[in-house]
Amino acid sequence: MSEIGFQKHDHAACVSEALGAAEAFCARNRVQLTPVRRRVLEILLGEHRAMGAYDILAVLATEGLGTQPPVAYRALDFLETHGFVHKIERLNAWLACSHPGDSHSPLFLICRDCGAVAESAMPVRELRAAARAVDFRIESTVIEAEGLCPACRGGACA
Repeated sequence: MSEIGFQKHDHAACVSEALGAAEAFCARNRVQLTPVRRRVLEILLGEHRAMGAYDILAVLATEGLGTQPPVAYRALDFLETHGFVHKIERLNAWLACSHPGDSHSPLFLICRDCGAVAESAMPVRELRAAARAVDFRIESTVIEAEGLCPACRGGACA
């Protein structure tokens, strides 16, 4: 067992299920999960943490999959467009989606000490009601909250 966000989970099953969901989605929608796109997703799934494009590019470069920034950015753009990864604006980094294939509005809980990020599904009923009250149509929602994870609160983070 390893941690995803701030909780323990079966990491091998998690990675396998997410890759399977991505492959099935791409087959259904006739889009290509190229070797580079797949590898970027594998890197993010394997790390279970938010990573910057240049960190991802460094891994790709050691594997002979590209050395120029557009390689990483194009793969991330594809993965984000199809809901396999999310961009964490506060960190200028990407995180593999914890709920691939589900239509959801993510809520990101970011530890200000260790940088760990947990994704949670956000209840949006109140937000939609507030938007309706002022005749505003929401097209997308991402909320990032900063605080301390359980390990940092307990002094276990280095």
